[in-house]
Amino acid sequence: MRSFEFLQAHSVEEALALLALPSTKALAGGTTLVDLMKLGVEAPARLVDIQALPLTEIAVTGETLRIGALASNSAVAADPSVRRLCPALCDALLSGASGQIRNAATMGGNLLQRTRCPFFRSHDWPCNKREPGSGCPAHEGADAHHAVLGTSDACLAVHPSDLAVALLALDAEIGIRAGHAARQVSLAAFYRLPGETPHLETIIGAGELITHIDVPITPLAATSRYLKLRGRASYEFASASVATALHCENGRVVELAVALGGLGTVPWRDRQAETLLIGGPLSEAVINRFCDALLAPARASAANAYKLALARGAIRRMLESASC
Repeated sequence: MRSFEFLQAHSVEEALALLALPSTKALAGGTTLVDLMKLGVEAPARLVDIQALPLTEIAVTGETLRIGALASNSAVAADPSVRRLCPALCDALLSGASGQIRNAATMGGNLLQRTRCPFFRSHDWPCNKREPGSGCPAHEGADAHHAVLGTSDACLAVHPSDLAVALLALDAEIGIRAGHAARQVSLAAFYRLPGETPHLETIIGAGELITHIDVPITPLAATSRYLKLRGRASYEFASASVATALHCENGRVVELAVALGGLGTVPWRDRQAETLLIGGPLSEAVINRFCDALLAPARASAANAYKLALARGAIRRMLESASC
């Protein structure tokens, strides 16, 4: 590990001033950043410890559930309001990592975690995400765990967050601060497709800090659930996952949301495809048409085509088990 300067911020304003310095990263739980520094993938000149900032509150205000960016994954998963209003968040958080890691990991850090692609995490291989323009060996190498949606010639790395998939289905928004300015962006707009610039993963810029996550409180959110399929029961990333929320009246779908994880370079949702499910009963034929439309953009290899079957099965299981 290279030497670096370690600084502590005692207010949001102080943290933002420090983060505006070049080659500076925020350190919260450290469950991703420290690992990447050990591997030499990340090498910031300075770290700003933000754990003391007052960004841990979980509160219901009007029609919004606001979650502080520094609230731990464990605290959010155990919160009664979250469990009642947005159960998919609890399911997603509890499906990730281990209890010890969830105690340290933060909500903002979870959204900013980087891919577990082995080519990205090892200097033995080129990687456009780590070194722009160096190449993507996943196109010719082992790609069984790589993305099939949202890929490009420059990158096949799958997005790792369970939380982000649930938040996408719940139409969450991310609060961001930079200096004295603040902005709110949808989770759908937060992540960037790799295109030719896979090293640019989110819309977060230098000197910016996630402060909170807002989730609309709706009857639809209260029906939400999350299913994760993986190679082992714990401490494993998704081969395929699905977050759903469903509102039916008289046996017909009135409103719904379906988001996928484990298949995309970003959390994946297709609102146009969702319209195929609205207005009628959830028959097998309708669900199949929806899956066809949702997965139509997929670019799969012989090694990772199994993800398409997993996704179809997960979607069917979630929708068919819903009370409609």
